[in-house]
Formats: sequence, structure tokens, C-alpha cells
Amino acid sequence: MKIYLATDHAGFELKEKVKKWLKKRGYAVHDEGAFELNEQDDYPDFVRIAARQVGGQPEGSRAIIFGGTGQGEAMVANREPGVRAAVYYGGQPEVIVLSRQHNDANVLAIGARFVNESEALEVIEQWLHTDFPPVARHQRRVAKIDNLVPEAEHEF
Repeated sequence: MKIYLATDHAGFELKEKVKKWLKKRGYAVHDEGAFELNEQDDYPDFVRIAARQVGGQPEGSRAIIFGGTGQGEAMVANREPGVRAAVYYGGQPEVIVLSRQHNDANVLAIGARFVNESEALEVIEQWLHTDFPPVARHQRRVAKIDNLVPEAEHEF
């Protein structure tokens, strides 16, 4: 599985730790930046690259993106076709498991200001090892997300 990483200054330190951890476990890691700590950088510059890689790849590639809260990073990622980003900034790790099981989330945005290294690694481990099961209602919903059309064209 290819895993793309991206961050700005707020998540830089955590990204570097996660990158080492993932490589140690044999994942193909592609770091899309930031490559140095720069308080003036902007997360869209890096997150967009990682998100495009995941959205443009066949099934199996994922991205983990980092920022202060993860919220803005997820907003940027979710603008890319084929991307379904979920946010984690603490709380119940089950939220991330459900993001895979119900939404086939292929991008995980982590709020580095609210999650310590051990929490992040625990959540990433769960997220990477949770499959998207063949449940018809979830598959139907994900297809609707990936093929968004104006609301008037949907039958509700």
C-alpha cells in the first residue's frame, strides 16, 4: 500500500515521527512536504499534492495529512475527486474505524495540536487495518460521494 504524507508547520514534527514508524513497518511512504519546519508555510500547498495522488490512484493508496486541527487540511483534500478525508483530533478512535467501514475514507487528517504521538500511531494503525466491507448501503453512499451531481438529479 502506498501512503502519501503531507503537513504544514503545525504537524511537521508528528509527520516525521509517523513517517519513520510507517517505513519501519514496510509501507511505501511518499512524503509530499513540508520538508522543513517553516512557520510561514501554508498547508494547501502540500495537502493538495498528497490528495491528488490518492484521488488519482487505483484503490489501495491512502494519505495521512497533518495540521493544527486537521480541519482545513481535510477541506482541501476533500476538494479533490475520489478523496474521502476523515478528521481525527482526539476522542474515540472508533470514529476512525467507522470512517473506513462506512465511508471508505482514503485520507486521514490528524490534528497535531490535539493528538500526541502514541494516540496518532494507535489511530493510524487501526485506520490502516480496517477494511471497507461489501455492505450495499455503504457502497451506495460512497458511490454517491464520488459521483456528486447537483441535488436536483438525485431521487430522494
